[in-house]
Amino acid sequence: MIGVYKKSMKSVPCLVVEDKENEGRPLPAVTYFHGFTSAKEHNLPLAYLLAEKGYRVILPDSKFHGEREVDVSEIKKQISFWDIVMLNVKELKDIKDTLDQEGLILDARFGIAGTSMGGITTSAALTQYPWIKTAGVMMGSPKITVYAKTLVSSFKKMGNLPVSDEMIDQLYEQLKLYDLSEQVEKLQERPVFFWHGENDAVVPFDHSYTFYENARKLYKNKENIQFLKEENRDHKVSRQAILELVKWFEKHL
Repeated sequence: MIGVYKKSMKSVPCLVVEDKENEGRPLPAVTYFHGFTSAKEHNLPLAYLLAEKGYRVILPDSKFHGEREVDVSEIKKQISFWDIVMLNVKELKDIKDTLDQEGLILDARFGIAGTSMGGITTSAALTQYPWIKTAGVMMGSPKITVYAKTLVSSFKKMGNLPVSDEMIDQLYEQLKLYDLSEQVEKLQERPVFFWHGENDAVVPFDHSYTFYENARKLYKNKENIQFLKEENRDHKVSRQAILELVKWFEKHL
């Protein structure tokens, strides 16, 4: 039977999804980050499928989301997008440290994946942590500096941004440290799975696809990097994508 447990890891509210028979035992672990305006509970179907295969799945709530939602304006939440992504990356280490301290990770088998903002978080985390063994980027952009500039441009067209140009420039400098497209060598042949709908109007399809094409050239083992594109699909993960991601973790974690 699959169990779902609430657990705080440092200050991060999470759901832990695992087979009840494996409670307290070391298992391969997958942390899955939700998208913008979503919450940890929305990824329970995927977590259930992974738990059935013997994984311990951690679903965290990002800042301003789920249990961490606070009364802030929509524009405040939107301009905090990149701060949330960078905090997600920091908190991923808190999650791993908690699992390590409790002896719950089997043979250092630790993976990460996420949807949209969670996929962007996944790409960013790969620049920071060599202990990530495999990853899944579901309609996320590995070109975060380019994507940030695109978002800022669209916000400016809608009206005045409540931040200065100097602050925006500082943000771009910060993001370069997490920009996987500028540090492709940090993949180090690690298995990475990409999924993206070709009609995505929120996160540009070409960001992940052109990145994948360039990164694949650096892989000696081409099977370690895969891109699944879906025609006539917009900004919503399909069941096929979920099933393929589960297969990816089965094979590589």
